[in-house]
Amino acid sequence: MPKLLRIAPEFPVSDVSASIEHYCRLLGFSIVATMPDDDYAIIERDGVSIHLFQSGAQNAPVSIHIFTHGLDELHAELAGRGARITQQIVPKPWGARDFRVLDDSGNELKFTELLAGR
Repeated sequence: MPKLLRIAPEFPVSDVSASIEHYCRLLGFSIVATMPDDDYAIIERDGVSIHLFQSGAQNAPVSIHIFTHGLDELHAELAGRGARITQQIVPKPWGARDFRVLDDSGNELKFTELLAGR
């Protein structure tokens, strides 16, 4: 029987090198791979990979949820690094809490923690 193993979203960015710097310095990701033309890169943190690709076109921003534990500590870490937090931690009616961060190209990362019993 087929089984889905993981997801690796691709984010359009205006400058791959600048975005790598942003993700590593402000969000705590590490570089996994870069392409020789500096037009594509893979970054990762705690097994979560994001693929960054150079986009010459005006693209609509992408948004993803990243589920986590220790949401308060993660929020404090990213705020301390100077990340562009656009929504503070907010409880949601479906049994989760999240906060939101924008990258340097306008893509949104929603860090979500499920409440106990969910």
